[in-house]
Order: sequence, then C-alpha cells, then structure tokens
Amino acid sequence: MRILIVRLSALGDVVMAGGLPAALRARHPGAHIAWLVQEGFEALPAANPDVDEVIVWPRRQWRLLGQRRRYGELWRAVRGFIKALRGGRFDLAIDAQGLLKSALWVRLCGAAERLAVDPAEGSGWLMTRVLCTPSDKTFAAEYNHLAKALGLPAPQPQLPLTDAARAAARALLQQAGVNGAYAALAPFTTRPQKHWPEGAWRALAARLRGELGLTPLLLGAAADRPAAGRIGAAGAAVDLAGRTDIATAAALVAGARLVIGVDTGLTHMGVAAGVPTLALFGSTCPYLAAPGRPLAVLYRGLPCAPCKRSPTCGGAYACLGGIGVDEVLRAIPPEAALA
Repeated sequence: MRILIVRLSALGDVVMAGGLPAALRARHPGAHIAWLVQEGFEALPAANPDVDEVIVWPRRQWRLLGQRRRYGELWRAVRGFIKALRGGRFDLAIDAQGLLKSALWVRLCGAAERLAVDPAEGSGWLMTRVLCTPSDKTFAAEYNHLAKALGLPAPQPQLPLTDAARAAARALLQQAGVNGAYAALAPFTTRPQKHWPEGAWRALAARLRGELGLTPLLLGAAADRPAAGRIGAAGAAVDLAGRTDIATAAALVAGARLVIGVDTGLTHMGVAAGVPTLALFGSTCPYLAAPGRPLAVLYRGLPCAPCKRSPTCGGAYACLGGIGVDEVLRAIPPEAALA
C-alpha cells in the first residue's frame, strides 16, 4: 500500500494534519506513507516518524522562474516533478486541503483512489471519492471524520520534534537568558482582523512575569519583528521573533509552561503538543475544544463573526479588541500552574 497525503500549507493546517500519518499507519502497518507539502512547511512532516517520504513542492522556485520569464526551465521543472510524483505509484492519495491547487497534485500523482476532504473551488471532480464533513468546532475535526470514513483509529494530535530542534531551542533560550518556566506568546498572523491589540499583549506579558513568574517569549516570523519590538519594549518580553525556523519554534512551544496566541500556527502547535493553551479567536473560529488537551478559548461570537477574510467593521475589530487582559488571565487553563 502506497499512500500520499497532500496538505501543502499553511502552518496551522499542517500541524492539525499531523496525527493522520499515525492513524494510517495503524490501519496499514506496512504502508509507504508520503506527504506532499509546499516548500517552507516541510519541517514538521519530515520530523513525523510515521511519514516515510516528504515530497516538497518548490512553489517559490517555480514562481521565480516565471517572473524571470525562464519558461523553458520552468516547464522542464514542472514536467520532472510530475514524472517523479507519478513514479511514486501511489494506490491512495488524500487531498487533505480541499483546494484546486492540492487536488491537481492528487490527480496528477496517478493514484487509482483519490479522496478529498471538503473540496472547494470545483476540485471535487478530480477525485474518485469526496468526503463532506459536518460542522464540528473541535480541533482537527475534519481528520477525525476522514479517519472514520477510512476505517482508521481517531488521529491523535501530535507535534513531532527532532533532537536537533530541541537542541536549537535550548541554545536559543540560553542565549536569551531564559532559565526557568516561560510562556510562549503567538500574537502575529498575516491578517490584522485576527490580531489582539499590541498594548494588550504588552500588559499581559508584564503580568505573566509579575504574577505568574513566567518569562514571556514572543514568537513569530521575520516580518513580525517591528510589532514584536513594540510589544517587547523595555524588557516586557523576550523577543525571539524572526530568530527561529519552524522546527525550533515548535520545540520552544513544546517546552513552554503555557501558550497564548491568536489563530495562528504557533497556537495550534501548543494544542498539538498538549501544552496548556489559551486561544484568542475573533474573525475566525476554527475550533472551540480539543478533547483530552488543556485548551481554553476566548471567542465573543459577535453577530459579524466569523467574518474570516471579509471584515465589515471598518477596522474596529471589536471581536478581539473587546477582550481584556484580566479576562485572558482568568481564562488561562489551570493545568498551566501544575505543569
């Protein structure tokens, strides 16, 4: 049995799909399980012990070739990638993303059985089977429904880590002077309607340090450095934004006493790792519960929410802006004090 999982991006979604390979392995112990992922997100599938092969789609490289009008080189690269993908001779391909860009690779891989989860953008016609999952506000709910449809055990969230990632995290903490328990803060996303105000993060960081004895760490990408600098000003928090790759960030999250974040991949990592996590949702609400995990969620559920990518409030973002620091502190999972 040769199985291909197609979950290209984004980080949080790759995290949520992390339990699927183990569920497939339990049902098909001798299977060859491959994961097709977009470049930049391959660290977590590569660390997963139940993934035998990681196939990286070099999307950025192809786009650069197109921008430079090197069309012949681009065509050869695409053709070679498709040939190699078909050479995998997959029996089953699972489109775990449900978009046209992921469905195309499922179709092009040549698998006889092609299953899509909640397909969109008209991609369902490329499949031999389509699974439409019911509305369920549980962490990674679509994969539970997928597993049931395939006769698999329920996937268990996990955050795979390598020894190298753990060592890199320890070294970074040592360099930053962090010796005791810490809270990993994930304030950043690519959409402003998913953000909690910077002033609130700064106040929260001070109180985590002063009242709970936790060193607040700010995690994020290089693009988040200006905002992280404002939040962490005057030593309010240890600013590690842009100083980690995905693997190291995952190890830092896994070692935290507490994770607090908005709807972003680092927050989802906390849930997957079983770290006490408080998630702040406003314009999106992907889940409200994670059975067996120390999770708390703050979500106002305003009439305009979830607006997702189309906010109607003119930038007011009351769904998150109305959440106060005291409310956040009261909502911290009690397990954070017992860890």
